[in-house]
Amino acid sequence: MALSILQNLSEKLQKKEISPVELLNGYLKQIDAHDSKVNAFIEVDREFALSSARESEKRIQAGKPLSPYDGIPVGIKDNIVMKGCKSTCGSKILEGFVSPYTATAIERLTGQGLVPMGRLNMDEFAMGSSTENSAFKMTRNPYDLERAPGGSSGGSAAAVAADFLPVTLGSDTGGSIRQPAAFTGIVGMKPTYGTVSRYGLIAFASSLDQIGPFTKYASDNEIIYNMLKGLDPKDSTSVPESMYKIKPYDVKSLKIGVPRSLLENLSPEVKKSFDQVVDFLQKEVITNGKIVDVDLPHQKYGIAVYYLTATSEASANLARFDGVRYGNRAKDVKDLNDLYEKSRTQGFGPEVKRRILLGTYALSSGYYDAFYGKAQKTRALIKRDYVNAFENMDVILMPTAPSVPFKLGEKTSDPVEMYLSDVLTVGASLAGIPAISVPGPFEKLPVGIQLQGNYFSESLLFELSQKIQEAFPTQAPVL
Repeated sequence: MALSILQNLSEKLQKKEISPVELLNGYLKQIDAHDSKVNAFIEVDREFALSSARESEKRIQAGKPLSPYDGIPVGIKDNIVMKGCKSTCGSKILEGFVSPYTATAIERLTGQGLVPMGRLNMDEFAMGSSTENSAFKMTRNPYDLERAPGGSSGGSAAAVAADFLPVTLGSDTGGSIRQPAAFTGIVGMKPTYGTVSRYGLIAFASSLDQIGPFTKYASDNEIIYNMLKGLDPKDSTSVPESMYKIKPYDVKSLKIGVPRSLLENLSPEVKKSFDQVVDFLQKEVITNGKIVDVDLPHQKYGIAVYYLTATSEASANLARFDGVRYGNRAKDVKDLNDLYEKSRTQGFGPEVKRRILLGTYALSSGYYDAFYGKAQKTRALIKRDYVNAFENMDVILMPTAPSVPFKLGEKTSDPVEMYLSDVLTVGASLAGIPAISVPGPFEKLPVGIQLQGNYFSESLLFELSQKIQEAFPTQAPVL
């Protein structure tokens, strides 16, 4: 039987061995004991969560649960909105903003009875790889409090790793679910673009942003993904389930590709873990299949293409935060231009300002074709590389990040060095294919193994991830 926390909790709730309120209080106790060290949460909304848990308890007592998972708590990254609740994107410019509507992803989880219980810390406007760019606090890695939990969804990842919650939602633009999952020894999925609605996800880069789940185990990740997916009329990029087509497969006969040219700068710990997983898959899982080298010739341009695309879209998306319509407004201003300038200067942090400037420059007259236009042409080539690769194989396998979690402060003085931590994740984002990070074998600090699949092949990625987890169980952090 697959490893599953959600199924275990579901059985206890349905048998009335534990009530939703008792379950919630157990997680709140863990948060109270340890989150002062980890800083996963910006805010724990106890009153709302307890009210939701009591409603869930009534449904279970009446024998009318909304789903087998009614009463299970879920944490929300601070850029996914819920009506009547604060959403700040980890930024001072949105401090105090209360959303007038609820994201589709949250509606789908609450429609199954899950209990939202707080806002999780993140890099400001999802811009970062370490959660050091939050305007409010710095999240720490539960495995080593002096190291980064990854970013931008570091709070969501750390909360699951530290057993503050069984499941959280994050967002992935260039690796912001997968890289934190790798750094904290858990599972994180970036689905096929368009399968999970982006309605209610505060935009950073619209052609890249996606919502996805964090869990301890791949089987639980699949449960949550199946709740989230599906057509949403409110999201024009949403894809109907009739398009979810994947060719039949036999796990034992799979062909797995490894892009060796991208794996030249791995740390020793990551290389050792990755080699163990490759050996295990070949000997124990795909006994009639094979692992082969795969060439993704344009992937080497991935970081450049990603940062030109993402910053350009951020420049456009973040223009709406001007001190007039949302959040904080500068005081003592002379005129409208002064209001815009002071509100944005005071409200945005240095990384957000850097990316707005880069994106505005890339989109400016005289530079558009040289930068943004060329990036989009190269993005099409990166996507074509994947399409060609999946004609000959079923899955692409690589580490999630080239190193184990780095120390807090280690890369903040060199933005380019920080950007390079996404070198193995941006390709899947640019192509819109599904990708999952699952823990590989490790001794002290977590290592993530990334599986990338063809469009709509999430079920295959979950199945392989489960086999890896069963072969290489991980030790939980000691706080």
